[in-house]
Amino acid sequence: MPVPHQAGEILKERYKIRRIIGQGGMGSVYLTDDLRLEGRLCALKEIFHDPQISEAVRRQTKEQFMREATVLARLDHPNLPKVSDFFSIEERDYLVMDFVPGRDLSILMTEARLKEQFLEEREVLTWAAQLVDALAYLHSQNPPIVHRDIKPSNLKLTPEGVVKLVDFGLVKILATDEVTITVVQGRGTAHYTPLEQYGGDAGHTDVRSDIFSFGATLYHLLTNHPPKEARDRFLQPGLLRMPREINSSISPRTERTVLWALNLHPEERPQDMQEFRQALLGDWNPSSQPKAPLPTPTLVDLLSSPIERRLIWVSMALIFISLIVTLWR
Repeated sequence: MPVPHQAGEILKERYKIRRIIGQGGMGSVYLTDDLRLEGRLCALKEIFHDPQISEAVRRQTKEQFMREATVLARLDHPNLPKVSDFFSIEERDYLVMDFVPGRDLSILMTEARLKEQFLEEREVLTWAAQLVDALAYLHSQNPPIVHRDIKPSNLKLTPEGVVKLVDFGLVKILATDEVTITVVQGRGTAHYTPLEQYGGDAGHTDVRSDIFSFGATLYHLLTNHPPKEARDRFLQPGLLRMPREINSSISPRTERTVLWALNLHPEERPQDMQEFRQALLGDWNPSSQPKAPLPTPTLVDLLSSPIERRLIWVSMALIFISLIVTLWR
């Protein structure tokens, strides 16, 4: 790992370091002041490449980074931070993005857990609807862009209630000839990583990999527990607990959709964001109907839930007994 930049250091004669706001194995994220645009704060993502690799590989990696960064800089979506600049200094590459104020969803979840509470499902689904839009936008690019690192800590909630998907460190662009280029090699955080991503950049990840990570994120936000790792579930089937066993207030529809997204085989998941959104939200639009109730469970939803199923049978039994008593009289 390279030595982190110090507060006050200026990069590219423009970005003045305030402090580190994130750190990982491949580099750091800094809060910086844009000296050309007074008052503008930036998040400067540093990506470090191992200097021990060959010069040819390092040069190829930098060329790939530049191509990736050019694509990211063209993105424009309200739930994605805007990439405004990119550059390289020796063995380090940098992405400059808008700084997103607010707290990430992992912090909000932790606060709820410490109070022995769960985040409200309606609130989580409101966030999910925004994330669906952001991922559908990424996946619709030509070629498609796969984020590959969706998790609660990479989702920031602004003071205005807008969810932003941050950290493009593992983003992957799917080329038409199936040859892919990747900003940073890696496989993401284990609890949210699909089985096909365990091969790192050699894995055959696609938009369905994001759907798995999305499902794992929702599981964690709704239950305060991360799902069991895909690798462990593959080795030990049945390891994944049902969300409603942990949080009985989760609707059957949401549980069913989350479990669908968490299927180990990509073919058994929703195949795109539109299919996932329809299963999760249906016609419910939280942005236009902020106080609308959650989607009404259907009879299939009720019969798919052990608790509701028992209530239905009890009700039917009481009605039957009442009829028998009436006839007997």
